[in-house]
Amino acid sequence: MSELGENEARILKALQESGGKATPAILAQKSGLADSAVARAILNLSSRGLIKELVEKRTEIQATEEGEQYVTKGLPERQVAKIIVQSGGHLTPKEAVERTGLSPDYVPIVTGWLTRKKWGRLEKRDSQTELIVERERERDSDEELLTLIDHKVLTQEELPNELTFSAIRLIRRNILESRERSDRRVEITPAGTEAALATSTTAPKTEVSNLTGDMIASGDWERVQLRTYNVSSNVPNTWPGRLHPYAKFLRNAKQQLIGLGFQEVTGPLVEYAFINCDCLYMPQDHPAREVHDLFYLKDPSKGDLSIWNGTVDRVEETHENGDKTGSKGWRYSYSRDEAARLIMRSHGTALSVRAMLSKNVKIPGKYFAVARCYRPDPLDKTHLMEFNQVEGIIIDPNLNLRNLLGVLEMFAKEIAGADKVRFKPDYFPFTEPSVELQAYKEGYGWVEFGGSGIFRPEVTIPLGIKAQVLAWGLGIDRLYMMNKRIIDIRQLFSPDLEWIRNQKLE
Repeated sequence: MSELGENEARILKALQESGGKATPAILAQKSGLADSAVARAILNLSSRGLIKELVEKRTEIQATEEGEQYVTKGLPERQVAKIIVQSGGHLTPKEAVERTGLSPDYVPIVTGWLTRKKWGRLEKRDSQTELIVERERERDSDEELLTLIDHKVLTQEELPNELTFSAIRLIRRNILESRERSDRRVEITPAGTEAALATSTTAPKTEVSNLTGDMIASGDWERVQLRTYNVSSNVPNTWPGRLHPYAKFLRNAKQQLIGLGFQEVTGPLVEYAFINCDCLYMPQDHPAREVHDLFYLKDPSKGDLSIWNGTVDRVEETHENGDKTGSKGWRYSYSRDEAARLIMRSHGTALSVRAMLSKNVKIPGKYFAVARCYRPDPLDKTHLMEFNQVEGIIIDPNLNLRNLLGVLEMFAKEIAGADKVRFKPDYFPFTEPSVELQAYKEGYGWVEFGGSGIFRPEVTIPLGIKAQVLAWGLGIDRLYMMNKRIIDIRQLFSPDLEWIRNQKLE
C-alpha cells in the first residue's frame, strides 16, 4: 500500500480516537482540518478501502404553526369536548365550536373527530342535530405525542408504534410537519486500522499540491510529499437548468400534434359562461354550473357579450326552442346575464368553441389546445383544482366516429405508452354519440382519460359550422402519470427536487 498523506493519517487517527466511527464534523474538529480537506481525505481513504461511509436516514417531526396552538390549548376536539361536558353534555356543533373561540370552519372537523374517536355522538333533538359528549375521556395517543413534542423536534423512527400512527395522522391534519434528514458517518475498516498503526510509528510527510522554486532551492522538496489525486473518483453532481419533466412532456405532446397537421388554439384563463357552457348547449340550470363545480369571479363578475351579438342570438334561440337545428331546445327562458358571468375556464372545450368562432377557421381543419383548467374538486391522488387538458377538434364532413376512435387510440398508445385501450359509451350535453376513453398499461392498470364524441348540431350550427366536428378532451395529466407510472397526481407539481432531478431526459 502506498504511503498515506498527512491529511489521511490525521483522519485515521481522529477516527481511532472517536472509537472507529464519527461524523465529518467531528473529524474536522479533532483533526483541525478544514471541511474541504476532510472531504478530500475521506474520498481518498474510502477509494482505498481504509474507511467506509454510512448514511443513516431519519424523519424529523415537529409542530406546525397551527399545531403549536394545540400543544398549548389542546386539540380542537378536546377543546370542544370540554365545553360540551361543562354545558350539560349536549350542544349543537356550531354553538360548541363558537364557545371555544374556534373558527366556524372547524365544525365539520371537530364533529368528525369526536365521532371517529368515539368521544361523542350526533343526535337529533328538538328538530336540530346536537353533539352529545357525556364525559371527558382520557388523553389519547395523539395528545400524548403533542405533549411529548412540546415545541421540540423528535425523530419519528424512535417513536413507539402507537405514536408513529399518531404522527402520520397529525401530519395529515397539518398539525405536525415532517422532513427527511440524512446523517453521514465514517467508519474505519480493519485495513484502515492497520494503516493507522503503521503510520503511527513514522511521521507522515507534509503534503503539497505543487513544488515552488523556494522548496527546490532550500531542499525542502525532499521532505514533502506531492498530494495524490484519484482521477477515477466520481465528480460532484451538477444540476444544469432544464425544463421540468412534465413541461417537457407537454411540449412533446404539442409537437406530435403539430406534426399530425393540427393547429394550436389559445385563449384566456378567465372565460365567459357563454363560451364555456352556453355555446356547448349546456343548459343554464345544469348541475355542472353550480358554484361547487365552477369558480365564478367576484370582481368583475360579468363581461360584455356584444362582440358575439349574432352568435348570442342563435345560441339563445337554440336553448329555448332549438332554432334551426331540428331540436326542441331545453324549453326555458335563456338569461343573458347568466351568459355574461365570468368564470375560470373549467374545461378545454371552451377553446374548441373559440376555434369554431374564429374568422380564420378552415373546413376541413384540425385544431388542438393544451389548456389549464380550474374546478373546485377535493384534492386527492387523482384530482386537482388546477389541471391540464389536451383538447382537439377535427372539422370535416367526410369523417365519422371510427376516425375519432383511431385518433384516441393513437393518443393513448403513443403519448401515454398504453398497452391497450377500450371505449365506453358516455353522455355529454354537447356530443352525440359520446365516448369515454380508457387505457391500460401492464403493472399500472386501467385509467379513464376523458371524453369525446361528435358535436351536436345544437353546438355547431349556432356557431356557423355546418360540417361534422369530431371532438375530444383528455386529461393530459393522467396521460403523463401513466407514461411515468406515477400514482399520485400531486407529484406532477411537487417541489421535490430529488424526484425532478432523477427524471430521464427525453
